[in-house]
Amino acid sequence: MYNRRQRGPVRNVEWRIVAWMEVHGHRLLRYSLGIVFLWFGALKYLGPSRVTEIAAGAVPFIPASIWIPLLATWEIAIGICLLHRPFLRLGIALMMLQMAGTFLPLVMLPQVTWVHFPYEPTFEGQYIIKNLVLVSAGLVVGGTILHRQSSVEE
Repeated sequence: MYNRRQRGPVRNVEWRIVAWMEVHGHRLLRYSLGIVFLWFGALKYLGPSRVTEIAAGAVPFIPASIWIPLLATWEIAIGICLLHRPFLRLGIALMMLQMAGTFLPLVMLPQVTWVHFPYEPTFEGQYIIKNLVLVSAGLVVGGTILHRQSSVEE
């Protein structure tokens, strides 16, 4: 925690800002993750894109006509679970399973995801690697599952 004994208007403002972030940060992170999953899931219903092509190519043993709507529904379910705290456990579990799958193209489609393995990903590879941030955010949000729900949280 921060030492409030340090005096001065700048320290006081800093303390208030940090205290606000501590109170609201986890909830805002959970909401933003939920929105991202809802959004990306919904986009998959709108038709083919480079992302859906890569997702389909990473799982060649399931027809894209089945896999892409299933993946879209899965992502929307994750988003709903993250936005509605009573379903947070389920949402985090679904998210971690889905996130593990998002890294498959790095191995299954190296010609699409790497210019030079392992240090220069393509644009598509960068899109996949950024999912490390989503995994970390999911771990932070998941770390709040056992916190007592307060009036601030919902």
